[in-house]
Amino acid sequence: MRGLARLELKPRVGHIAAQLATFLPGDYGKALAIVVRASERWDHGGDGEPLRGFAAWPLFHFIEHHGTGDFTRSMAALRSMTHLFSAEFAIRPFIARYPKRAFAELQRWTTDASEHVRRLASEGARPRLPWATRVPALIDDPTPVLALLDRLKDEPALYVRRSVANNLNDIAKDHPDRVLDLCEAWLDGASEERRWIVRHATRTLVKAGHPRVWALLGFTRRPQVALSEIAVSPRRVRVGDDVSFTFQLTSTARVDQRLVVDYAIHFVKASGAGRPKVFKLRVVKVAPRQVTTLSCRHSFRRISTRTYYPGLHAIEVLVNGNIEGRAEFALIPAR
Repeated sequence: MRGLARLELKPRVGHIAAQLATFLPGDYGKALAIVVRASERWDHGGDGEPLRGFAAWPLFHFIEHHGTGDFTRSMAALRSMTHLFSAEFAIRPFIARYPKRAFAELQRWTTDASEHVRRLASEGARPRLPWATRVPALIDDPTPVLALLDRLKDEPALYVRRSVANNLNDIAKDHPDRVLDLCEAWLDGASEERRWIVRHATRTLVKAGHPRVWALLGFTRRPQVALSEIAVSPRRVRVGDDVSFTFQLTSTARVDQRLVVDYAIHFVKASGAGRPKVFKLRVVKVAPRQVTTLSCRHSFRRISTRTYYPGLHAIEVLVNGNIEGRAEFALIPAR
C-alpha cells in the first residue's frame, strides 16, 4: 500500500501488478497458474459498484508485462479471465510480437461461446484503442483487423457490435475509403443490427463530411438549403456558463431531403489559434421549401478533458458536412 494513495488509476494498476510479481513465484508458469486460480474465485463485488471490474486489472497487467515470452499459456489465460474486466490492453504486446499467431487466435475467438471473448477479439485489435499501447502495424495496414470484423458483422450481442463499430471508426481515421468499401459491401442484404454497426462506424466520417458517406447512410448527397443568420446569445459568455444559438434552415430543393445538421465550435487554444470540434445537432427530413427552426445550448462548464481559453470563438453550422453559416462570440474569464 506504500505510495498507492497518491497515484492515478493506471499507475495504481502498475504498482499492484509489481507487488504481485514480487510475491508470486519467480517461475512464470507457476505464477500464472495462481493468477488464473484467483480469477476463478474472484469476488465480483455488488451490482451497484460501477468500478468493480477494475479491481481485476492488475492481474491482466501482470500477464501483459511478464508473459509475452509464453504466448500459448498467456493467451489462454487472458481468454479465460477476460469476463472479469477486459484483456483488451493485455493482448496488445502479443499482437505486436506475434502478429500471425495472435490473429489466428483472434480469428478463433470470433466464434467463441462467450460474448466477452468475441468482444475481446475486436476490442483488443483496435488500431487506436484508448489507454492502450499503440501497435503501429495495425494503423499502417488494418487488413488483418478488417478480416476479424467481417466475421463479426452479424454479431447478436450489442456489447460486441459496439466494439466492431468503434474498431471500424478507428480505422476510418486513417483509411476512410477502405472502411467505406467494406460498409458498402456489408449493406447488401444487411440486417438492422448490421446497419447499426455501419451507422456507428461512420460517425467520424460524418463529422468530417466525407463525400462518400452521405449516400451510404441514405442522406442527400448534395443538399440544397439556405441558412438564416445565426442568432447567438449571449455574445459574451463566461467560462462556466452556456451559450445558445438559433437559426432557420430553408430547403431550396424541389424534392424531400434527408440532412445531418451538426455544429462546430472553434475553440481558442493556448497559442491563441482556433481549432474546430464538431458536435451532433439533429438529423432532419425536410420537404421542398420547408423552413425548419433549430436551436442548441452549449455548455462551457469546466471539464477535465478540456481547458477553456478566453478569446473570440466561432460557431459554424454544417449540413451534410458543408459549412452553411457562421457566427462569433467572445468567451471571457469566469467571475
